[in-house]
Amino acid sequence: MTVIGIISDTHGQLSEAAFAALADSDHIIHAGDIGNPAILRELEALAPVTAVLGNNDFDEYGQAVGRFARPVIDGVRFLVAHYPRDVKISFAGSGALAPGDPIPQVCVHGHTHVPEIVTGPEARPATYVVCPGAAFRPRGGFPRCIAKIDVSDGCVNSVRVEALTGETLLEA
Repeated sequence: MTVIGIISDTHGQLSEAAFAALADSDHIIHAGDIGNPAILRELEALAPVTAVLGNNDFDEYGQAVGRFARPVIDGVRFLVAHYPRDVKISFAGSGALAPGDPIPQVCVHGHTHVPEIVTGPEARPATYVVCPGAAFRPRGGFPRCIAKIDVSDGCVNSVRVEALTGETLLEA
């Protein structure tokens, strides 16, 4: 099993609690508003990192960090973008996918600072749309949080949002 830690909206602040919450991750996804290239270097000390640019990021991360990312982790296809609208896939397509691109199983976004896990018809054609909330400046009455997804052999086993204290806030 592979544990994927998902973080967003650090805005240049990676707390010890956020770092510790991601310590068991085999791969980390940062969904934008990173705020400082040092954040990615710190996260890379824990696990390989896939990151995208947010509206508060500049082109200071090099070519490895762009507007979209499409990693395949332990056989599971992801689409990562900062804005929720960029991971919405309709019959007309998506700005993040070219015609013929495989449909992601999990779409990940940040930006709202409010955690959510969407499944069913609202997530289609993906299986899940996940926002980890915010590791810095949360909104909607939620605490600072991250998400974790357990995958193996092309299957999503569990999806959850956790407060930085370890308490599960949402799960699917």
